[in-house]
Amino acid sequence: MYLVEVLLPLHETGGAVLDHSEFNRIRQILTDHFGGLTAFTRAPADGFWADPKDGDVTRDDIAIIEVMTDKLDGEWWATLRADLERRLSQKEIVIRWHEIGRL
Repeated sequence: MYLVEVLLPLHETGGAVLDHSEFNRIRQILTDHFGGLTAFTRAPADGFWADPKDGDVTRDDIAIIEVMTDKLDGEWWATLRADLERRLSQKEIVIRWHEIGRL
């Protein structure tokens, strides 16, 4: 079994707050496809990254949405990631997975 995490920024690249309807759309897509999800949205996580060219550190608030699935469909996730990057005006959306066991 796999745990897939989507790290969603709460602001567009220019700093504008993302429209809440986008999060509702993403929630609906993942719930329809996987039957449910867990969203960590109450206390945004802090994301930090350094620009490889000049070392300047950028900070962003992120929400984490996760789903569990028995099978990874890389093509489906790549399509979703590209759609999210375009719709949320992001250079990159991080989607990561971990193999997990259930007790």
